[in-house]
Amino acid sequence: MQEILNIFKALSDETRLRILKLLEHGELCVCDIFSALDMVQPKVSFHLSVLKDAGLIKDRKAGRWVHYSLDDSDMLRRFLLHTVIERVSEAVVRDDRQRLTAFMESKNTTSDFESNTVQLKKNRCCGRPEK
Repeated sequence: MQEILNIFKALSDETRLRILKLLEHGELCVCDIFSALDMVQPKVSFHLSVLKDAGLIKDRKAGRWVHYSLDDSDMLRRFLLHTVIERVSEAVVRDDRQRLTAFMESKNTTSDFESNTVQLKKNRCCGRPEK
């Protein structure tokens, strides 16, 4: 019974639904998620912990960085995840996706010395290789 309560508790928060919606397209680093949500890292980490404890997401460590993805290995969780994600309006997460896209693009572009310095700092937050 507690397992089911944890799952529904995890699905009852808008921030956690936004995170799940972002993860529907694949794995993201913590810095990608908090940049997309425009929130501080500790708050996002709390929500990620709730989702992980409910078995809705899984993590993978790469050095000192943690990457998250949907965990649809359990049939009940897979059904709930896909049902919930398809019902979250794209309009709700449009700004999140725009921020995520801008953040990802900024990590992949360098044009001059100044932007290269900014790029190096941003790459450090995600464990991506420095250019």
